[in-house]
Amino acid sequence: MAIQRPRKIRLGDLLVEQNAITEKQLKAALDAQKSTGNKLGRELIESGYISEDQLVDILARQLNIDFIDIRDYGISPDIVNKITEVQARRFRVIALSEQPDHILIGMADPTNIFAYDEISRLLGKPLKIAVVKEEDLLKTIDSVYRRTAEISNFAAELGQQISAVEGPASERATSDGLADAPVVKLLQTMLQDAVQVNASDIHIEPDINELRIRFRIDGTLRVQTTTDIRIAGALISRLKLMSGLDISEKRLPQDGRFHLEIRGHRIDVRLSTLPLPNGESAVMRLLNQSAGFLGVDQLGMSDELVKNVRKIARSPHGLMLVTGPTGSGKTTTLYALLKELNTPEVKIITVEDPVEYHLSGVNQVQVNPKVELTFSKVLRSVLRQDPDVVLIGEMRDKETIEIGLRASITGHFVMSTLHTNDAISSALRLVDMGAEPYLIAGALRGILAQRLIRRICPSCTVTDTLDAATKLILKDMGETVEGITFKRGKGCRACNNTGHQGRIGIYEFLEMDSDLVETLHNSDLIGFSKTAKSRPGFKSLKQSAYELATKGVTTVDEVIKVGFGMEF
Repeated sequence: MAIQRPRKIRLGDLLVEQNAITEKQLKAALDAQKSTGNKLGRELIESGYISEDQLVDILARQLNIDFIDIRDYGISPDIVNKITEVQARRFRVIALSEQPDHILIGMADPTNIFAYDEISRLLGKPLKIAVVKEEDLLKTIDSVYRRTAEISNFAAELGQQISAVEGPASERATSDGLADAPVVKLLQTMLQDAVQVNASDIHIEPDINELRIRFRIDGTLRVQTTTDIRIAGALISRLKLMSGLDISEKRLPQDGRFHLEIRGHRIDVRLSTLPLPNGESAVMRLLNQSAGFLGVDQLGMSDELVKNVRKIARSPHGLMLVTGPTGSGKTTTLYALLKELNTPEVKIITVEDPVEYHLSGVNQVQVNPKVELTFSKVLRSVLRQDPDVVLIGEMRDKETIEIGLRASITGHFVMSTLHTNDAISSALRLVDMGAEPYLIAGALRGILAQRLIRRICPSCTVTDTLDAATKLILKDMGETVEGITFKRGKGCRACNNTGHQGRIGIYEFLEMDSDLVETLHNSDLIGFSKTAKSRPGFKSLKQSAYELATKGVTTVDEVIKVGFGMEF
């Protein structure tokens, strides 16, 4: 039996009456609401005045309705799609199940009579309401309103249109007679879906008989769809046009970029094409310019590490290196430091390839090897621009390293990146690349090595029972197993059944002291490594990962991934 139309209640007064918040907190939330535009309940939660659990419990009791935890609720796509995604997001509502005499819907705000009336009119059937957590609701909406079917449909439509155009396959793919609409719709839908699931990259890969499209989410590639190989040419050509590249050049790699607005966010897209035997592969790196830059204390570092990194970054001169493989978050860390250093009293110049994010107040230079605008050439001119802080995108060759080192001992603070496995090997890599040990010893102030590892999904965390082989691996890595409860994600809708959601940084920090400087100055590389490992408080990357596993933030599998390939 469907419940009656919900009654209108004043949420703030109700919460005060229930002693969940005070009058003062309600007034503060109402004042903040004027600038944020949040619903009152969301404002109270984000202000820390009340938890979401408390809020839904009070609403359920006062309205005499059920609370449903939708994280593990068996939602049918057919039922969900009775409400469009636009309406689901607007009204914070989702269709859960259908009975002969009513439809059960979950609402984050069951007091919203306007939303109830609109959904009731849309569905044309009596409604039964349950209250759900807004955070879980939004994650569920992101998960269930995927555009996989749309992408497949647009790809099929594009393939049909290409087949209808006469001429060789290579000409059909870029023919003027080919309507742009299916290509545009396909790309737009693909990009919207990627942004919705927080994908960092989109891979478009032609195979012999099919075109494979994959998203990289939380560092792991996942197949989004496979479709007709015939659409590859039209898809790549459209991307080249959007990026200002030469669509007739299919024999050489090309790089470009474009930007677009998706759901109110400005997304910069870096495009890279690569010729393959079956066509051209394309990879799009998605950069959300609207997300804002993280602060140093938002990167997942310990309080002690934040203090040490900030101390190095505020040095009047010297060199700081941030190291790790591609995709380990080095740029994010450097930009977080630049954000703190960027004041009217400090002149900052960056030399990057490419410039990923634009920073107001910072002079950013993008290198261009095609016109011989290389790192080393730019750096010579940069030092004549009277900078206080210089960011070098990457230490790539001996000349760049030497200019950077000399700049750091002549009154400039220099930051840069290096592709090395850990902090200790970074100083040794500079020596291997031809830099003089005495010069490194005089310039280097600190090295921060980092990785990104996957977090356990908070919606489906369970205890992880380790098998004998895994325990043995941890013991070989020098870690304790007995008496510790480890966690894993069993997989749910919120994490797309992966058990992981989001990533967190792990760090290895090495601050130069007199002993390290002396061993490096004397070219004692073996002594440098031993001295570094014996520093009080030194924590390796695998130790940092293991610490997060003992706290239930990540899994043992992630720890082992970090440990393999490193010296135990």
